[in-house]
Amino acid sequence: MPAQTIHIHYEAPAKPPEGEPCNGCGVCCLLETCPLARLRFLQTKGPCPALAWSASEKRYLCGLLVNPEKHFGWLPASGNKIARRLFSRWISAGQGCDCNADVQS
Repeated sequence: MPAQTIHIHYEAPAKPPEGEPCNGCGVCCLLETCPLARLRFLQTKGPCPALAWSASEKRYLCGLLVNPEKHFGWLPASGNKIARRLFSRWISAGQGCDCNADVQS
């Protein structure tokens, strides 16, 4: 894989080893978009437009999961809970880091 430069927030946690729990480092979403974001934004390369920095948590969050109504304007407020569950399953959120990128400072 050719070298690629991404811009990571200076307070973001270091990327965990592949297979370890996600810590919100954002590397995967800065490099490419997940299957859900590919459908929503019609792009395969990152950064993902839904990637959001949380200053209070000092980590990146998936905007499609935490704020689906922002990215899917047709979604009624009553559908947020089920959308979050469906989207979470679809992108395997919480299943561990699946990014094998080698991050260098």
